[in-house]
Amino acid sequence: MGEPGSLVRGDRAGGRRWCLRRVGMNAEWLLLEDGDEVTVGRGFGVTYQLVSKICPLMISRNHCVLKQNAEGQWTIMDNKSLNGVWLNRERLEPLEVYSIHKGDHIQLGVPLENKENAEYEYEVIEEDWERIYPCLAPKNDHIIGKNKGLRTKRKFSLDELEGLGAEGPSNLKCKISKVSCEPGQPVKSSGKSEVASHPPEYLDPKLTSLEPSEKTTGAHVSPGPVEVVELQQKKQKKTSNPSASQSSLDLFRVTMSRILKLKTQMQEKQVAVLNVKKQTQEGNSKMIVKMEQELQDLQSQLCAEQAQQQARVEQLEKTFQEEEQHLQGLEKEQGEEDLKQQLAQALQEHQALMEELNRSKKDFEAILQAKNKELEQTKEEKEKVQAQKEEVLSHMNDVLENELQCIICSEYFIEAVTLNCAHSFCSYCINEWMKRKIECPICRKDIKSKTHSLVLDNCIDKMVDNLSSEVKERRIVLIRERKEER
Repeated sequence: MGEPGSLVRGDRAGGRRWCLRRVGMNAEWLLLEDGDEVTVGRGFGVTYQLVSKICPLMISRNHCVLKQNAEGQWTIMDNKSLNGVWLNRERLEPLEVYSIHKGDHIQLGVPLENKENAEYEYEVIEEDWERIYPCLAPKNDHIIGKNKGLRTKRKFSLDELEGLGAEGPSNLKCKISKVSCEPGQPVKSSGKSEVASHPPEYLDPKLTSLEPSEKTTGAHVSPGPVEVVELQQKKQKKTSNPSASQSSLDLFRVTMSRILKLKTQMQEKQVAVLNVKKQTQEGNSKMIVKMEQELQDLQSQLCAEQAQQQARVEQLEKTFQEEEQHLQGLEKEQGEEDLKQQLAQALQEHQALMEELNRSKKDFEAILQAKNKELEQTKEEKEKVQAQKEEVLSHMNDVLENELQCIICSEYFIEAVTLNCAHSFCSYCINEWMKRKIECPICRKDIKSKTHSLVLDNCIDKMVDNLSSEVKERRIVLIRERKEER
C-alpha cells in the first residue's frame, strides 16, 4: 500500500467528504472521492488493499466496488467475493448494486470462531476533510503501476508444475513412512535389549526366591547363636517342649510355599509381558494395560502375603520369647545340648529365610523399575508419533493453501485444467473467464488448448480427505453449485 502522503491531492482544502469509518479504530478509514470508483480487496489492482493478519483469505482479491450512480448517490456491489459483503447485517447478492446512506453499517467477510464481530467493519459517515484526513488509509496507487510485472511471478512454470504433480504424492508417502518407521526403531531395539537383559535363566532365581518386608529384616530379628551360648553358660539343665515352636515353623513354611507359588505366577506373567512386548512392534496398548493390571494384582497379592508373613514372623518371635521364658523355668529338667541344637537350628532356618527374602525383594524391585521405565518410553514414543502426524497434516494444509488454489476463485482446484501456457485453473472458472476474454488471466497469452490435469485432481482429493470436515463440506457444496450452474 502507498504512503500516507499519496492521499492528499492538490485541490483538497476543506469541505465535507464521504468515507467509510473503521469501527473501533481511528485509522484505516476509506475515502469515497466524488466521481471516482473505489475498489477494495487483497489484490494489487484495487484502490484500497486489505491484507488480513488473522485470515489472509478472508478478503477476496477484488472484494467489492463502491461508486456513485447518476444521481450522485453512493452505491456498493459485491464483486463475487468468497465471504460476502454485508450491509446493515444483511448479506448482499453478488453483482447487485445497493445504495448506501449515512450511518449504514458495512461488513466485509464473516467473523471468525469465538469472535462476535468481523475484522473489517465500517460505518458510512460524512465529515469535514480536516477531521477525516489524519485517519485515512493509504491508497494502493503505487502498486497498480507494478501490477503487470508482478503477475507473472505468482505461478510456476510448466516444468515446476509437472514436478510438483509428480513429486507431491511420493513426497507425502515418504514423510508418512518416516513418521511410521522412525518411532518404531526405538521400540524394536528396546524390546530386544529388554529380552536380552532378562533371559529365563536370569529371571528364574529371582522369581523363585522369596521376598520379605523391610520391617522383618530390621529390628525384629531373633537372637543369634552368640546369645544362645551365653544362655547355655547360665543354665545347667534344660528340658525341651518343641511342639509350639514346631507348629509355628510349619505354619511359616506353608506361608513360604504360598509366596513361592505367587512368585511362579509372577515369573509367568513377566515372561508373557516380555513376549507381548517383543511381538507387537508398535505396541498394543490394550494388551499392555491388561498385562500391567494383572501384574499389579499379583503384586498386591504378594504384598498382602508379605504383611501376613511379617505378622507370623512377629508371632514366631513372640513364641520364641515365651519358649525362652519357659525354658528358664525348666532348666533343671531339660538337657543343655538338646535345647542348644533346637534353638540353633530354628535360628539358622530363620536367618536363611530372611536372607532369601531380602535377595528376592531386591531382585523384584529391580524388575519393576525396568518395566516402569519401559512403559514410560512407550508412552513418549506414542506422543512423538502423534506430534509427527499433526506436523504432516499441517504441511499438507500449507501446500493446499499456498500452491493448489485457483487464482480466479481463490479455492482449491475443482476439475483442474492446464492451458497451453502451463497455467492451471478450475474448469468452471476458466470457462467463465473465456466468455469475456480468450486469454490467460495470468500471462495474457491467447488460449489455444486446455488439458484436464488428473494429477492435480487426485492429489487435491486425497489431501482434502485429511482436512477438517468444514473444508470438505464447503468443497462439496461448491462442486454441486457449479454443476447446477452448468
